[in-house]
Amino acid sequence: MDTAFIDSLARAHQQVAGPLPAAAWCQWADELLALLFPERASAPVTTSGAVTATLSRLQHQVADMLLATGLDAAQAPRIAQATINDLPRLRSLLLQDAEAIVAADPAAQGLTEVIATYPGFYATAVHRLAHGLYQQGVARVPRLLGEFAHARTGIDIHPGAQIGPSFCIDHGTGVVIGETATIGARVRVFQGVTLGALSVAKHLANVKRHPTIEDDVVIYAGATILGGSTVVGRYSIIGGNVWLTESVPSHSRVYHRPQIHVTRAEDPAADIAFSI
Repeated sequence: MDTAFIDSLARAHQQVAGPLPAAAWCQWADELLALLFPERASAPVTTSGAVTATLSRLQHQVADMLLATGLDAAQAPRIAQATINDLPRLRSLLLQDAEAIVAADPAAQGLTEVIATYPGFYATAVHRLAHGLYQQGVARVPRLLGEFAHARTGIDIHPGAQIGPSFCIDHGTGVVIGETATIGARVRVFQGVTLGALSVAKHLANVKRHPTIEDDVVIYAGATILGGSTVVGRYSIIGGNVWLTESVPSHSRVYHRPQIHVTRAEDPAADIAFSI
């Protein structure tokens, strides 16, 4: 093997800010969610003492992992403590999300099913956890957690996205929500929805590139909404497969209406041909 290549790899490893053990971070996130929601736990934690001990272990574990990423000895414990202290708010917010899914989805059999099995709930839960770390300035880890949920669910939410309470992702496969997207309260999103940027130019990194979705909006499957200045007003409905790059006022109804031409063959037994 070429020694120059080997030396270059050694230098690259020396320059990394700190190790980022993906498996450990993902396991920590899953354990934290299992503690918050016994519906997701393999074994219940049934006493106050056991809950306290588990919280303490998870806090020390995340502090150690944050230290390993390059944070200093003052930052890592502070962020770990803040993350644990935020758990009552996080659990309350996620329960609102689960209740919104139950209320919106006729197939949902109750909170237990939604919390234990629904990909939309899981992706939202991991996002809210990652977003808290993102807001505290933690590098790399929030994106790692977001991609972990993405791989599991097919739902891609950047940890920078701001999402209000009672958020409902129905089905969810193919949903993409960009870094600077802002989503209000009681918003419902179906599979294949993109809240994206009109331009991906690098010089726009610090500019709002993704849309704002106000309260009580429903966005149906396959809709694409682009642009940092695009605002969807409250109580609006965005229909399936809509391509939207400009703002719409509150109470709007935006639909994609394809023209469908039906051609019937002369033979009554032949298939009908559709052209859209």
